Amino acid sequence: MKVFVVDVAKCNGCYGCQVACKDEHVDNDWMPYAQPQPDTGHFWMKLKEKTHGQVPKVKLEYTPYPCMHCDDAPCMKKSEAFYKREDGLVILDPVKGEGQKDLVEVCPYGAVYWNDALNVAQKCTGCAHLVEEGQLPRCVDFCATGALQFGDEEDFAEEIAQSETMEPEWGTHPRVYYLNLPKLFIGGEVWDPEQDEVIEGAKLILTGTDGLTRETHSDAFGDFWFRKVEAGTYSLKVEAEGYQTVTKDRIALKESYNIGDIPLKK
Repeated sequence: MKVFVVDVAKCNGCYGCQVACKDEHVDNDWMPYAQPQPDTGHFWMKLKEKTHGQVPKVKLEYTPYPCMHCDDAPCMKKSEAFYKREDGLVILDPVKGEGQKDLVEVCPYGAVYWNDALNVAQKCTGCAHLVEEGQLPRCVDFCATGALQFGDEEDFAEEIAQSETMEPEWGTHPRVYYLNLPKLFIGGEVWDPEQDEVIEGAKLILTGTDGLTRETHSDAFGDFWFRKVEAGTYSLKVEAEGYQTVTKDRIALKESYNIGDIPLKK
């Protein structure tokens, strides 16, 4: 059975995978798996871009997002137009998808598209026409950073053991596995307002309502970061030798957050 493995930490947002998908499928007929995408292309491989934080602490993160080729695919339960190949790739039959615009709504991941020109519902095929020839899906082959991988499930056992899937609570059992999915962060800067200088080596202790505690120190620029933080409510204690301790309570974290400058007094 085939799987996709996506290492988000390696993705630099070049959009090469998205362009490669369009290049492979626009004006190209790959029946019986897919008719051509429309001239404007679809997003069978979509790159999701998210901005975290606030200026000046901002991070851009990119997440490749194809069809999840689910083992328990909701689309297959709702229409016989969808079927799973022996290698695990989920296909939307181009003949059975003709005139079925309602099929766009059957995928909770939003991976089904409508082609007005051909009057047919379409989706990622995992480049089944290439896989049959022993080649990689075009998006994987084009990825310059190695963020996208594809192959036999047993060959990626180590990566899968450390991975996550999209929306696991939906119970769809996707065959697209993610490493280093974006998480939230809390950042800021510690400084001495009297000296008008940053404070290096300040100790920062972040405690969540779950009782878990994280610790870090401000760097040579006075900056600090708590990365891969889950949404929740936190308190932050800032300590530095020769300075009064500062505590910030009830930090409600829903999105990545730049606390800003934290002044310490002697």
